Amino acid sequence: MTKNPPPRVGPLAAGGPAPRPLDVDGLLDDPATEIIVCCGSGGVGKTTTSASLALRAAERGRKVVVLTIDPARRLAQSMGIESLDNTPRPVPGVQGNGSLDAMMLDMKSTFDEVVLSQANPEKAQQILENPFYIALSTSFAGTQEYMAMEKLGQLHASARESGQWDLIVVDTPPSRSALDFLDAPERLSSFLDGRFIRLLLTPARGPARLMSAGFGMMTNALTKILGAGVLQDMQTFVAAFDTLFGGFRARASATYQLLQADGTAFLVIAAPEPDALREAAYFVDRLSDEQMPLAGLVVNRASASPEGRLSAEAALAAAERLDPTEDSLTAGLLRLHADRLRIVARESRLRAGFATAHPTVATAVVPALASDVHDLSGLRTVGALLARAE
Repeated sequence: MTKNPPPRVGPLAAGGPAPRPLDVDGLLDDPATEIIVCCGSGGVGKTTTSASLALRAAERGRKVVVLTIDPARRLAQSMGIESLDNTPRPVPGVQGNGSLDAMMLDMKSTFDEVVLSQANPEKAQQILENPFYIALSTSFAGTQEYMAMEKLGQLHASARESGQWDLIVVDTPPSRSALDFLDAPERLSSFLDGRFIRLLLTPARGPARLMSAGFGMMTNALTKILGAGVLQDMQTFVAAFDTLFGGFRARASATYQLLQADGTAFLVIAAPEPDALREAAYFVDRLSDEQMPLAGLVVNRASASPEGRLSAEAALAAAERLDPTEDSLTAGLLRLHADRLRIVARESRLRAGFATAHPTVATAVVPALASDVHDLSGLRTVGALLARAE
C-alpha cells in the first residue's frame, strides 16, 4: 500500500496558516516508521542530520542502523568508531534501551555481493575479474546511488528476517542533484538492459548474426574509438552478465516500491540558501509526483537573531552618528548587529517563500552551532534541536 501524495496547493493567501512544525520525536517513536531517508543537495548537513536522528531514535528505545554514503567519514569520527565499512558495526556509548549500528556504503563491495549472490561461482569470477566490470562498479555515473538503494533493500530484508533492527536511517549520496538518488537505479538498470549492451551481446547468442554488415561496421568503428581490448572486455562482460540483467531491474523496482511504502519517511534537508531551498522544492515536488511519503523539511544552520531591540536601520544610523576616532569599536558592533539582522531577515524570507509554495510541508528549523559536530555529545545536541525546532 502506498501513500497518496500531498495535494498540490497554490500560493498562500495573505494571512494564510503557517506551516506546521515537524514532529521529529513522533516520527522516531512511531513503530510503523521503518525507514527514514535524508535527502537533499550536497553540503546541507545530511550526514549530521542522519546520525543525529539515528542516535536520538536509539536512545529513545529503537534498534537502529544508519547507512551513510559520505566520503569524508565524518560519521565514523562523530560516533567514535575508528572506521566504517560495508558491515554494520555497533556504536559505543549509546544511552537508553535501544541500540545503534552504523555503516558506510562501499559501492564496489555491494556490487560484488550482488554478483556473487546471483551468479554461479565460475560466472561470478569471470564478471569480478573483467576490466569493464571493475570500471563500471567503481566509477560509472549513478553506480553509487544505485548501490545505496541495493544496500537499503538488503538491510530491510535482513531486518525483517532477523529482527536485529526496527529502523533504518539512510544518508543519501552527495550527488550534484538530490534527484539523482531517485533517478540512478532506473538509469543504471536501463543502461545494463539497453539496446547498445544487447547488441554487444549478439556474438554470444548467435554467431550468424555477428556477420551482418551493419554490426560489422559498428564493431569496426567502436574498435577504432575504444580499442580492440576495451571492446572485447565489454563483450565478455555482457556475455557473462546476461543472466543478471533481469535481477537488477527487478530489485530496482522492488526497492522503489519500498521507498513508496507507508513505513518509509523522507526528510528533505536544506540550508537557508537560495540554491539549497530551490533544490529542496524540486525534491518535494518529485516526491509528490512519485507518490513517496514526505515527512517534512529540515532547514539546517539557520542564523539566530541577535539580542536587542535595534532594527538594522537604527543600528546603522547610530553607527553613523558616532565619532569614528573615538567609538570605532561600538560602531563596528552596531554594523555587525545590522548585518546579522539582515541575514536573519533574508533567511526568513527564503523560508517563507518555500512555505508559501509548499504550505503542507512540515518544517523544522535548526540553528547553526558554534562549532562542528565531532562526537556523540554533539549529535545529541543536534537531535535535541531537531526535536524542539519550530
